[in-house]
Amino acid sequence: MRRIAAALLVIMFATLHSVGQPRAADAVSPLVDAAWILENHNRPSLTVLDIRNKIDGGSEAAYREGHIPGAVYSNYLEAGWRTEVDGVPGLLPPPETLEPLIGGLGIDNETHVVIVAGGVGSTDMASATRVYWTFKAMGHDAVSILDGGYRGYVAGEGNPVERGWNAPEAKIFTARPRGELIAGLEDVQAAVASGTPLIDVRPAAQYLGRESSPVAKRAGTIPGAVNVPHGELVTESGRFVDARRVRELLSAVGVPPAGDIIAFCNTGHWGSLGWFAVSEILGNVNARLYDGSIAEWSTHEELPMELKAR
Repeated sequence: MRRIAAALLVIMFATLHSVGQPRAADAVSPLVDAAWILENHNRPSLTVLDIRNKIDGGSEAAYREGHIPGAVYSNYLEAGWRTEVDGVPGLLPPPETLEPLIGGLGIDNETHVVIVAGGVGSTDMASATRVYWTFKAMGHDAVSILDGGYRGYVAGEGNPVERGWNAPEAKIFTARPRGELIAGLEDVQAAVASGTPLIDVRPAAQYLGRESSPVAKRAGTIPGAVNVPHGELVTESGRFVDARRVRELLSAVGVPPAGDIIAFCNTGHWGSLGWFAVSEILGNVNARLYDGSIAEWSTHEELPMELKAR
C-alpha cells in the first residue's frame, strides 16, 4: 500500500507541476534557429513569414527564387507594415490597416509567426525586430525571429529550399493593441524631464550630430540620451548578441538593465533593434519604442536637440 500511495503522490506531483507549463514544441521563444524551423515546420499553427526587402538585397523575385519551405512573403518596405502620418514617416499603422495585412498572410490570433529577414547585418535584422514589435504592439505574443535570417538558414548544409510562390488562405486576425510598448511624443518629453533612460540606437556620428538622416530636420539627439549603436547588437553573421552582452552595453553607458527604458532612432527601425535587445533578450518588460523617433522630435522647433559634437 505504501508503494502504491507513493506512486500516486509522484503522479499527482508530476501532474500539478505540468499544469500551465508549455510543451517544448509549444513554447514561444523570441529567437529560433534553423534546427527549430526544420523540427517544427509541419506544425499547422506555424507560419514562416519572409520579409526580405531591398535593405538586404531581397525582393519578391528573390523569394520566388528560393525560400524556406512553406514560407509566405510580405515585403517589409512595401507591403504596409509602416505608414506616414502628418509628414512623419515609418509610423505604426492603425489596427484597421494591420488586421487585413496580417490576416491576408494566413495568420490569425492562434498562429505562431516566425519572421525571416535576410540575415546580412544589423540594419537588415532591424526589419525583423520592427515587424516583431508590430505583432507585439497588436497584442500577438506568439512571434519569433529566425536568428541569422535566411542567410544563416541556407548556410546550413542540407537545409531544404523551396522555389515559387505560396499563396496563403486568408484568416481573421483581431488586433488587441498594447499601448505599454509604445512611447509617444509626450512620453518622451516626460522621460527627458524625469531622467528616464533614453537609448539612441543610431550610428555614433548621427548621435553626436556630425551627420544626420534626411528625415531629421535638425542634427543631434534627444537631450540626455545615451548611444548604443545598432551595429553592437547584431553580429556580422546576422545573429543577435546574448543577454550578457546587452548588459555590458547598457552598463557602459550608465543604464541599469531594469526599469523604464525608451529606445529610438530616426524612424523606429533601428530603435526596434534596441527595444528587442532590452525587452526580449534581456527580459525587461518596461522597455518601450519611440515610434516617431528623431523624424518626429526634430520637427517640433520648441523641443530641444542636444548637439554633442561641438
